[in-house]
Amino acid sequence: MAAPQATEERASGYAWYVLSILFVVYILNFVDRQVISILAEDIKRDLNLQDEDLGFLYGTAFGVFYSLFGIPLGRLADSWHRVRLMTLGLALWSAMTALSGLSRTGGQLTAARIGVGVGEATASPAAYSLISDWFPRRLRATALSIYSAGIYVGGGCSLFIGGLVVQGWNRAYPDGGPLGLVGWQAAFMAVGLPGLLLALLVATMREPVRGQSEGLATPPHPAPFRTFFTELVTIVPPLTLIGAAQGGARALGVNLLAAGVTMGAVALLVALGEPIAQWSAVGLGFYAVFSWASALRRRDRPTWTLIVGTPAFVCTVVAYGLNAFLSYAAGFWAAPYAMRVLGVAPAEAGLILGANGALSGFLGVTIGGMLGDRLRRRHPAGRLVMVILGAVLPVPFLIVGFTASSTWVLYPCLFVAQLLASLALGSAGATTQDLVLPRMRGTATATFFIGTTLLGLALGPYLAGRVSTLTGSLSTGMLSLLLTVPVTLTAAVLAWRLVPAAEATREARAREAGEA
Repeated sequence: MAAPQATEERASGYAWYVLSILFVVYILNFVDRQVISILAEDIKRDLNLQDEDLGFLYGTAFGVFYSLFGIPLGRLADSWHRVRLMTLGLALWSAMTALSGLSRTGGQLTAARIGVGVGEATASPAAYSLISDWFPRRLRATALSIYSAGIYVGGGCSLFIGGLVVQGWNRAYPDGGPLGLVGWQAAFMAVGLPGLLLALLVATMREPVRGQSEGLATPPHPAPFRTFFTELVTIVPPLTLIGAAQGGARALGVNLLAAGVTMGAVALLVALGEPIAQWSAVGLGFYAVFSWASALRRRDRPTWTLIVGTPAFVCTVVAYGLNAFLSYAAGFWAAPYAMRVLGVAPAEAGLILGANGALSGFLGVTIGGMLGDRLRRRHPAGRLVMVILGAVLPVPFLIVGFTASSTWVLYPCLFVAQLLASLALGSAGATTQDLVLPRMRGTATATFFIGTTLLGLALGPYLAGRVSTLTGSLSTGMLSLLLTVPVTLTAAVLAWRLVPAAEATREARAREAGEA
């Protein structure tokens, strides 16, 4: 029996219950993703790594595969049972986080981080689609902002729990504890295993009728996994060549040309002295996304038209992706900066930075979502104002914070910077959902998160670490990223100008592209 649906006037009590569970899932999502930050100094020492390697482990190894599998899993969220998909994904990434604690080399930890990325790729496509069906459009940015606040609460909890476990474990077992585990390994297990229990609760949630909240009820897809595997062939190399060949000789030729250009660019970077693992992974990610977008245009032109073929959508993704470029880097390197430069103990850094991050992020993303909803009632692109503000307001606080010689300066600056940067998230996500039809929401969400992973997560933390390695200054590494702010602002302003017309013509453009 179908669960009760949201009306345009209000959301049901069960909708808020579902949102609360999804919020906890997203907290755990970011606990497992972010805990490596507070463990970075110990991992660097024990595995003989450099700052650029830490940036690679945290951002690129996770982010590229999160992006690759986010597209087919987003497609599966558009066609299959979203609650089941989230349950399986949560169990996978929790298990892989726990297995990170058994790593003895950088390669083993890289493999585990890839597994975490694949599992976590299920979460937001399923959650965004569920929330959009449980909540009416006028409450959507607020609901998505509350869900998205899990990023900051989870990131904060990860620092607190990780710092507490690593310091306590190392004090109790200075030569290694049970199974020879050291503090950072025990911390991975401590945050990974609870997710297996949470997966059991997630499995009990009801599945809403897709599209009902907008009066566009969509029947179940007759063959969801066929669609999933079809999508997988279009984005996972070298299967992408099979997907391209299905489009004919010209499509295969264009795909091979893109692969050649990508390999040439990677080879050039390696010849200039850049690490092969980092840029091979990034090149793989960008080539895979190109292959997927080309195949989507052939197979589902309406979806391609409303996502890749809509400049307003693309500009929104780029604007928030570059916002995430700074946010992910600052979030990851804040704890190492406090510990390495200012001499703060792990437990103290975890407690204060974790509490800072949780509170500032929760306030910023919630306030940003509510203000975005209000601004949208006055102007169709009102939500983009929050994206513009999130691009520029944090800059001076990041500059002061990452040049601070005292925690009394660092902590308040990071609090304000994160609060201001997080204003953009709920409004950016809601904007992308408004630009597509209900059946396309999972794919739209996966595309949105490509921006936050390939542009933000896979590049921001690594580049800060790379510049830090080259210059010997973590401050220089972080501040060098501010060169992207003018690009972020330009993309956000363009989105603000383009969104009203794009949303007004959504159905018409979909019909012109062949939508029934």
